Order: sequence, then C-alpha cells, then structure tokens
Amino acid sequence: MDLNLIKLEKKIDIKFKNIKLLIQSLTHKSYDTLNNNEKLEFLGDRVLGLVISKKLLEIYPDEKVGILDKKLASLVNKKKCFDVAQSLSLEKFIILGNSKKKVTKIENKIISDCCEALIGAIYLDQGFDVIENFILKTWKIHINSSVVTFVDSKTKLQEYSLKKFKILPIYKLLDSTGPRHKPIFKVGVRLQNSKMIYATGSSKKDAQQKAATLLLNNLGK
Repeated sequence: MDLNLIKLEKKIDIKFKNIKLLIQSLTHKSYDTLNNNEKLEFLGDRVLGLVISKKLLEIYPDEKVGILDKKLASLVNKKKCFDVAQSLSLEKFIILGNSKKKVTKIENKIISDCCEALIGAIYLDQGFDVIENFILKTWKIHINSSVVTFVDSKTKLQEYSLKKFKILPIYKLLDSTGPRHKPIFKVGVRLQNSKMIYATGSSKKDAQQKAATLLLNNLGK
C-alpha cells in the first residue's frame, strides 16, 4: 500500500477495509474524470448534515428550529470542512491531475470537497457508528463553540425590515463580471423608502451579505 495512504489512515485512526474507497475519496476530477470523489462528496455532505443535526438535537433539546438551522449551517459549510481538512493535513494526500499539480496552492474548495468525500468513503466502508464518532471527534471544537449563535447580516436586515415595514428587503443583481471560474457579482439592496446600497462579492450570496452589512451600518444597527 502507498505510504501516503498508511499515513492518512493513522492520521484519521481508521483502517479501511476497501482501500479503493479511500483512494477515490482523495481523487480530484482533474486526475480522473470518471473515478473521482464527486459522488462521495455528495454522500459525505448528507452524512455530515445528519450527524451534526442529530448532535445538535441532543445538545439543544429545547432550542427553536430556526436557531438549530442556523447552528447547523454554521457547522457544515465549506469553511468548516476546510478547517477540519486542514487539521488532518488532508491537502497533502489529494490526488490531482497534471494541470492542478503545477499550481503551488490547492484551492480551498478542492480541500473542503475532499473532506466531505472522505466522510462519504468512511461511511460506506465502516458504517454509521464509525463515521459518527469520526465527525464528532473532528468537529468537536466547532460544535462546542456553537453555543454562541451567529446571526448573519441578511437575517438581521430581514428581521428589521419585517418588523418596521412588514415587507422583505429588496435585493437586485446589477452585474456579473470576471471569468467563469472567478466571477464578481454586484448586488444592490434597499428597504422601503431607503436608497439602494451596493456591494460586490465572489458569489451572489456573498455580495448580498456585504450589501446587507453596509445597509445595517448606515441604519446604525
């Protein structure tokens, strides 16, 4: 067996029964367009959501669903998957095609996707109990910090607008520029009788969040 695979198994403290699943979870589509980690990532994303949802219900049995949903979203997003992947040094084990190997720094999305694919592979190879233990162990620090609920700017602005005007904020996509792999979106947002506030971001959601933050700042909220 490849020494890298042995190192990774030691790192995650799991011995794979089917080593092909582990290899597939590490294989980016740039290396193999057919046998890559995309489907395992799809599965891993759902398994991660299930395990974290189950844990949140155990920790916060009396919490409202809306708050639980926000906590879940903050724990299973790409940023958290990237943080966990880095804690496992997962970027050292990813199998890339020649064009990607020439890039000195692997994109964060590739690393976070690989983390979800690894979860999918462990689930298929070892079953639910093992993957549940793995996720709860590697996400422990993030789950513990979920006691503080972060309310994002879009949600704050929505709550303010509904309370004051009884209508939702109005968002408008104004422009999209840049190459397909790195687009820049320009978004505007306004409330009833307010001027439009503009912001740009790497996604529509990102631009909307930034615009909402700016408008809240203007309102002194």
